[in-house]
Amino acid sequence: MVQKTVLNIGFDDTDSPKGMCTTFLAYKIVDLLQKQKTEFLDFPKLIRFNPNIPWKTRGNGAVSIRIKTKNPSKVKNQIRNLVSKYSDIENGANPGLVFFESDVIPAEFTNFSNLALWQLIKRNDAKKFAEKNNLEFFYQGNGQGLVGAIGAIGYDFHDHTFELLSYRKRTKFGKERKISAVSVKIMQEKTFPNTFNSFDTKKERVLITPHGPDPVFYGIRGENVNSLLQATKILKSDEKLDGYMIFKSNQGTGDHLKNELDLENMKPFTSGKITGIVSNTPKIVKGGHVFFKILSKNHEFWCAVYKPTGISSIALNLIKGDKICVGGGVRKASKKFPRIINLEFVDIINLEKNISKSNPICKKCNKNMKSKGQNQGFQCVRCGKKASKKITIEISRKIKKQLYIPKISAHRHLTRPLQRIGISNKTSKFDKSLSWFCIYRN
Repeated sequence: MVQKTVLNIGFDDTDSPKGMCTTFLAYKIVDLLQKQKTEFLDFPKLIRFNPNIPWKTRGNGAVSIRIKTKNPSKVKNQIRNLVSKYSDIENGANPGLVFFESDVIPAEFTNFSNLALWQLIKRNDAKKFAEKNNLEFFYQGNGQGLVGAIGAIGYDFHDHTFELLSYRKRTKFGKERKISAVSVKIMQEKTFPNTFNSFDTKKERVLITPHGPDPVFYGIRGENVNSLLQATKILKSDEKLDGYMIFKSNQGTGDHLKNELDLENMKPFTSGKITGIVSNTPKIVKGGHVFFKILSKNHEFWCAVYKPTGISSIALNLIKGDKICVGGGVRKASKKFPRIINLEFVDIINLEKNISKSNPICKKCNKNMKSKGQNQGFQCVRCGKKASKKITIEISRKIKKQLYIPKISAHRHLTRPLQRIGISNKTSKFDKSLSWFCIYRN
């Protein structure tokens, strides 16, 4: 009897700004495999890696699928053909595909994946890794997709969410998406807090539909499969869709900002966090953006908070001496500034007292006294009463000791929304009935 082999499949970078989508390729692969009665061992994984990579397309997401098969060679050939078919190579896609036959994922894979979450990994390093670990791999273009392909196989969940991606029929690719905004708003209200970032109530704006020409119609993010299935039944659209697939993901986990940044590892395009003391008075520049410095481990680092995040006013109200933890992506140096951390959150740990000195007040006349000159004290111009020194006043702070994150419309795929603070999904039961995958037969 032929033994079944555990086959891990990872792929990335099959899309371009002009079309296609790595998750749509996954959808096509699962469709093929389920028709062949393939045994799936887990949900397809959609892993978002470092969002600050300059050449990424959209959410920098890679996919891995884990199956059992009696004929791995056949499956590999079929998937290679699908990768070639559904990759937008003409418009700059650089697909990478990796196969790894093993029931156990070695630590080297996980370490590689962890680095890809916050660092910039060169494609040649991914090729060397694949060769060193005797992986079967395939790529087109420059092979940049190998980074995500290896990382998606090696990713080890410490927290997870799910995303239901609904796909369009090919005839609709590139056409305007029309969905009832009211139904999206109702869906969010009915499924909260088990879904997140679906509708911006302040701007009355739908957040689940992409804007590009890719095959995705909408994507709903949430904590469990049942909530996503419930949510999709509430949505209303006249467009007939092709089907959906649910991915297990690290979206909404803040995964990329867990690493501590310091002088040595704060390289351009890295992501992470840093704790320190505000060391200057924040300045607002043209456009409403705010810049300030933070002192950590005897080194100063520039931080920038951009107006579209909605937290620039928080940064502007910081003062020297405040202890904070900030997280974001590192921007390379320019003529005006050294490397800067573009902030994605500000967590205020401790607030300094905001003390101001002013001229003393005459108790009799209730008026501020005037200075008589340097080191000559103060005098009330009305009654002549004198005082020797200024008085100190504590000004109340407009910010609190708490976590501040961008407004919902400025969230990235990996941003941990406020409703997920303190929540961590450690385990999930995999449903082999394929409720997580559906092609509409209409």
